[in-house]
Amino acid sequence: METKNFDYKNIPGWGLDIDERNEPTYPMKNYTGDDHKRSDYEKAPKQPVDVEILKSTERPEVSAVFGNASPPSGLSGMIRRYAFKHSEDRYRHWIPLILADRINAWEGIIEDFRSGIIPNIPAERGWKSEMKYNRAELIKKILVTGVVSLVLLSYLTRKKR
Repeated sequence: METKNFDYKNIPGWGLDIDERNEPTYPMKNYTGDDHKRSDYEKAPKQPVDVEILKSTERPEVSAVFGNASPPSGLSGMIRRYAFKHSEDRYRHWIPLILADRINAWEGIIEDFRSGIIPNIPAERGWKSEMKYNRAELIKKILVTGVVSLVLLSYLTRKKR
């Protein structure tokens, strides 16, 4: 199809912004002719990559700016590396990332103990406000966790016959 002889006026909605009386920004906009040059600018230099950065398979390169405070490490890092091998439109990407977040929280608690810091888990989990605003559910969570822990502990410590 040759575009030179094609009549665009037959396309519904084509050229709606040509009539300046029908253009929403017309009275306020000062047309200088530079409207089409707005993407021709010198871009700022990208942030240097000095730690491992996981990037989406949909992006050809890393973003211009990214967080580098906590690079992927440990078991959660392995899970994140697996997740970033898959496209963002797949559960194989998002479910492992959710799992990695949960595991990373436990890795942080273990790291606190290794560093000699005893974490205040009730405060970090928000139990004070939970006790104030949602007491019944908190007690239920504590009881269920206790029962599951006792069953698991008794299973693991029983003597093999």
